[in-house]
Amino acid sequence: MPNDGPGSVPNGGPGSVPNGVIALRGLRVLGVHGAGPEEQDRAQPFQVDIHLAADLAAAGASDALADTVDYASVAAAAERVVAGEHHQLLERLATRITDVVLGLDPRIASVTVTVTKLRPPVPVDLVSAAVTITRPVRTRP
Repeated sequence: MPNDGPGSVPNGGPGSVPNGVIALRGLRVLGVHGAGPEEQDRAQPFQVDIHLAADLAAAGASDALADTVDYASVAAAAERVVAGEHHQLLERLATRITDVVLGLDPRIASVTVTVTKLRPPVPVDLVSAAVTITRPVRTRP
């Protein structure tokens, strides 16, 4: 059924209803983030997981990269934030990645970003510490 009513958006276009999720799992990047003095000048490993909600119908029908969100660009943008910026809190780092990813492609309806510190410097046996941020796209002009 065509989507051609008043105010409608073609399948896969900005404003389309998301019908799928693109998941990027296990992006590992060294970065300098943390509140402790030992974390301010020493790179440590972080893992980033990103879930993008988008309308994937056009890409599913066409099999064309131009009809979907390019996850290689998303991964590269997240890597640049982790490796190139410095923040004290995982909350801020996850928010920065979320902000950057939402600006990459107008087809992204929402994004969930989890940033995991793989070796948190705490005095207990803790495998990792993580923060997850979920944000829908704000209305675009």
